[in-house]
Amino acid sequence: MAAKGPEPGRDTSLVSLYRWLDTVPLSRPRRNIARDFSDGVLAAEVVKFFFPSLVELHSFVPTSSTAQKAANWGHLNRKVLSKLNLRLPEEMIQALVRSRPGTAEQLLQLLRDKILQRQRNSKGGGGKGSVLSPRPCPRARVVTVPAQPGAGPGDMRQQLAEREQALQLARDTIQILQAKVGRLEQLLLLKNLRIDELSRRLQQLQGQRR
Repeated sequence: MAAKGPEPGRDTSLVSLYRWLDTVPLSRPRRNIARDFSDGVLAAEVVKFFFPSLVELHSFVPTSSTAQKAANWGHLNRKVLSKLNLRLPEEMIQALVRSRPGTAEQLLQLLRDKILQRQRNSKGGGGKGSVLSPRPCPRARVVTVPAQPGAGPGDMRQQLAEREQALQLARDTIQILQAKVGRLEQLLLLKNLRIDELSRRLQQLQGQRR
């Protein structure tokens, strides 16, 4: 039995988020999303559903212990989420462990974005779903570059070697830039989520004063 959707008036993006989550066959029903996701097990199951090879579920222990919850999230952060180019800050992990309202939704929004991004990259042919894998430049283009007039076999080999080095440098630069873009996107999303959270709190305070 799936948990009820968000209350009327809440951000409609949460409706989409809960519908997306309902497509994942979790090992236990959602009742209170903050508590349900506090030990990291269901988050691991979400990743496992979309990318089975990234997760070994036996590494995550269902628990009510604060220490074990933190250990689960630490392992998930280092061994799994990092492969999706996602690293959770320590304060967010602590908020998840303590079941702070709204934090599980923030985590799931980040996770959904990274999963969709990896799926798009995989369908687009950018490697095996890696968000940092640029398309390799075809070697044939290097081989067919005409040699300089009067160049001997040794000169041609040197020119080809120089072109190979230039291509490798270009690939490395693309990879670095993609990593930076991914990090900036992650920071921007966290900032927007924080702004949304503060806006909701402000609306609640204004409602209480009335």
